[in-house]
Amino acid sequence: MPAVVLVHGLYHRPDHFSLVAERLWTTGTEVVVPELHRGSLPADTAAVQAVINSLPEPPIVLGHSYGGSVITGVRGAGHLVYLAAFVPDVGESAATLGGASPQLQKAINPEPDGSTSLHPDRAAGTLYGDCPEPLATWAVGLLRAQASGCGRGVPERHSWKHAPSTYVVCAQDRAIDPGLQRKMASRCTGAREWQTGHSPFVGQPDLIVELLQELLATSTPRW
Repeated sequence: MPAVVLVHGLYHRPDHFSLVAERLWTTGTEVVVPELHRGSLPADTAAVQAVINSLPEPPIVLGHSYGGSVITGVRGAGHLVYLAAFVPDVGESAATLGGASPQLQKAINPEPDGSTSLHPDRAAGTLYGDCPEPLATWAVGLLRAQASGCGRGVPERHSWKHAPSTYVVCAQDRAIDPGLQRKMASRCTGAREWQTGHSPFVGQPDLIVELLQELLATSTPRW
């Protein structure tokens, strides 16, 4: 059975996917959640590519938000899942596609070292507004500063043109406009729409687990 690689977005950490990963591990699924924050889109993409290269079979690779730009640049994925994520074409970046919503932009704080962080109160409402308060508080506590410029990175490769892909539109998203998500979803092989906010891996992890299990069940191993 192929493994699953979960790729987080800007300001996030692998631990944000822990509720999803734990559920998948209990079913015997191999799950890898690489750490990004390597300083640029090419460096983040290389980190995910190294994980894919280490696996014996082409994995299902899920990218959330900016993570969509990252997984767009990889080779060797068996299936791509874009979760409220950017799907850049040639010459495009997350920023040129539309980038963060005005609400998310207002949550961004510049740091003295040139990085940016998110204001906790504004991040909670924008990223986790549909999550139970204890989970939202937990998720906000995990957020970290982000190097500048990653969202302006342009992928060198466009994996959605070569591998099957599923786009998940989060219809109540306050961070990336759902209308923009629907336009990007048209680039993928198939699409779903969930009535969730930007971060269902926090508030409704079972939705993601069920989708990944469905895709795992239909994956054809490469022998």
